[in-house]
Amino acid sequence: MAVLSYNEILPKCIINHSNEPYEVLSSHVFRMQQRKPVNQTKLRHLVSGKVIEISFHQNETVTEADISNMPARYLYTNKGESWFAEEDNAKNRFAFPDNVVHDRVQWLTPNSIVEVLTYEDKPMTIKIPIKVELVVKDAPPAVKGNTVSGGTKLVELITGAKVNVPLFINTGDIIRINTDTGDYTERVNKA
Repeated sequence: MAVLSYNEILPKCIINHSNEPYEVLSSHVFRMQQRKPVNQTKLRHLVSGKVIEISFHQNETVTEADISNMPARYLYTNKGESWFAEEDNAKNRFAFPDNVVHDRVQWLTPNSIVEVLTYEDKPMTIKIPIKVELVVKDAPPAVKGNTVSGGTKLVELITGAKVNVPLFINTGDIIRINTDTGDYTERVNKA
């Protein structure tokens, strides 16, 4: 485990803070007048997803969390839990509370491969691809002259997620979604 000084705590790092793993979302090193520099950070807890703001001072250090990656297969979501299985060992199954991983699971179809981050050999959270291709399950017809709202309509994807898309998207089309923002990026092919 590497020891990081206050100015090495940068976005995308995963650190130990209070003996818990946190992902650094943002950091800003600044100096206020005659004072010593401070790194103001936003950290997200890997398990609960709770975001906190912490300031690290010049004399403080943290250790980098010992995180490893494990490929896993998304199985299903039921009764508030999302279930996964290790890719090479289907007997090794584990679940996350749906409220912790819902923002990522909504873009997954059963048997999708994801990356599971493990901390001390325990699954903590999942990482999914930034862009996924999904089939449009239900799209209302475009109404001619309905461009006041910017020319978009709300469609339902095969996973159950709802996304605003351009009016030319129809049921059965395959579209590409940015999973970070939840926005439509492009149509891959039409039905």
